[in-house]
Amino acid sequence: MKHSLKITLLLLGMFLVTQFIGLYVINFYASPEHHVPLGIDETEEAQVQCEINSFSDFFSCTKFLPSLLISFVFAILILLLLTKFKAAIFIKIWFFVVLILALTIAFTAIIPAFKYSNIFIPLLAIPLAFIKVYRKNFFIHNSTELLVYPGISVVFMPILNFWSIIILLIFISVYDMWAVWHTGLMQKMAKYQINELNVFSGFFIPNISSKMKKKIKQMKKSRKNLKNIKVHVAILGGGDVIFPIIAAGIMLKTFGLTAALLTTAGATLGLAGLFFFAEKKKFYPAMPFITIGIFLGMFVNWLLL
Repeated sequence: MKHSLKITLLLLGMFLVTQFIGLYVINFYASPEHHVPLGIDETEEAQVQCEINSFSDFFSCTKFLPSLLISFVFAILILLLLTKFKAAIFIKIWFFVVLILALTIAFTAIIPAFKYSNIFIPLLAIPLAFIKVYRKNFFIHNSTELLVYPGISVVFMPILNFWSIIILLIFISVYDMWAVWHTGLMQKMAKYQINELNVFSGFFIPNISSKMKKKIKQMKKSRKNLKNIKVHVAILGGGDVIFPIIAAGIMLKTFGLTAALLTTAGATLGLAGLFFFAEKKKFYPAMPFITIGIFLGMFVNWLLL
C-alpha cells in the first residue's frame, strides 16, 4: 500500500465526495432554467445521443474533440514555459482567476438563489481563491478542491458526449503514463507547484509518521527552527478528479443516474486498486487505473440496459 490506511481512506473519501458534488452541480445546470454564470454555457452543444454508422458519423459525433485536445496540449506547453522561466506570479494569477470562476459556478448550484446572490457568490469565491493561492491553509485548500472540479467540469459538458469522452479518457491516460513513467514531467510539475508556488492543483494531505510528530513536538518545545523539517505529502492530482466527474456527467445526461453512479463507482474502484497495490516511494499515473474503472462501470451499465 502506497500510503497508510487512514490516508488512503481519506483521499478516497475526498475523491468520492467530489464526484457526488460534481454530479449534483452538472445535473443542476442540465436544467434549461439554470444558466452557467458569465455566459459560459452559451455555446453549441455536442449531440448527446450519437449513432456511428460511418466515418463521417464518427467525425460529426466528435467534432469538438480535436480543438479540446489541442487546447489541452497548448495549456500544458504554456504551463511548462512559465515553469521553466519561473514565472510564478503569472501562474498564480492564472490559478486565481480559474478558481474564482470554478467556485462561482459551483456555489451558484449549491447555494439557494436569493435577491443578491449573483453579487454575494463571487464575493464569497474571491477571498477563498485568494487564501488558496496566496496563503497556506490546509483546510481551505482541500475544502475548496471539493468544489473547484465540479465547477470546471460544467464548462466541458456541452462539448462532449459518450464517444468523445471515451477517446478523451484514453488520450489522457496515455499522456499520464508518458508524463509519469517516461519523462517524469508530472512529478516535476507537482514538486514545482508545492515547493515553489505553494499551490497544488489537487488534494494533498501531510503524511507525518508518529516518530516525526514526536520530533516536531520536541523541536517546538526547544524553540528550534522547523524549516529544515521535511514532511511527506500524499497527493491526488486535479486531473485524476475532474475527468471521472466529466465521464459520470456524460453518462448522467446520456443514460441516467444509474449509469452515472456505476461510472463513479468504477472510477473509485480503479483509484482504490491503485492505492492498495502501489508500492511506497514509487510514482504511478492514476488515470489509466481510473479509466479502466470507468470503462468497467460503463460495461456494467451496458449489461443492465
